Amino acid sequence: MANVHEIITSRMIELLEAGTAPWQKSWASRAPVNLISQKPYRGLNVISLASQGYASEFWVTFNQCNRLGGKIRRGEHGSLVVFWSIGEEKLNPKSGKLSKPVLLKYSTAFNLTQTEGIAEKLGLDKQTPVVPNVEAADAIVANMPNRPAFVASDKAWYSSTRDVVGLPAKESFVSGEAFASVRFHELAHSTGHSSRLARFESDGCDHRFGSESYSKEELVAELSAAMLCGQCGISPAVIENSASYCRSWIDRLKGDSKLIVAAASAAQKASDYVRGITQESQTEVA
Repeated sequence: MANVHEIITSRMIELLEAGTAPWQKSWASRAPVNLISQKPYRGLNVISLASQGYASEFWVTFNQCNRLGGKIRRGEHGSLVVFWSIGEEKLNPKSGKLSKPVLLKYSTAFNLTQTEGIAEKLGLDKQTPVVPNVEAADAIVANMPNRPAFVASDKAWYSSTRDVVGLPAKESFVSGEAFASVRFHELAHSTGHSSRLARFESDGCDHRFGSESYSKEELVAELSAAMLCGQCGISPAVIENSASYCRSWIDRLKGDSKLIVAAASAAQKASDYVRGITQESQTEVA
């Protein structure tokens, strides 16, 4: 029987095989939120839910829908959401220390637009469209704590040894949204620096081009940039030659079923850091 990591990875591979990386899709609504708890989904759930194009940011489980007096529309299919289940503290016989078992689980959620009898009752039936806000992206960058220095360059990059982000002039991009997306990508890389989240040091790798650690770090930066773009209603930068791009990620995900969940978790932390969020409940998502 497939475990949760394998189930989630299989779903991501299906989306990639359809020809588009889910983290490169623009969001039709605001960041996904559980309607009952009012808590935003986090980690991989942000990407998997927001990229589906539903008009509402609100999601409910089957039981939550029933409790609200609604029902799921006939023929609708739910979406997987993952979360960490933390058990009671127990003695580890190998280490002799007390620890709490942590298990990745999943449930099924439905977008509010997939339900009947809830939106109208709660006054959520009139959804305002998401308007791209490049100024909001500029504000996030301006308020990022311990932000790295920027230098002019003919291409985009981040140097961990110098702790510097290189960016071409804004005018050289096809749009302000594209510039904001690329800038978010490089700032996400910068969160791995020892003065921030120390992601590079924690995995003990130097992230050389083509290495496994480099691939994971690129995925972290892309997922984080997508999350940050979603906060501003702007579209993530699209990689050219998407068929080859998707194929490369399919191969990597098939080789490591835990990659997408781990990268999404790191991306959420990176996104939080760029936004100046130091702590936030992770009850809802992995």
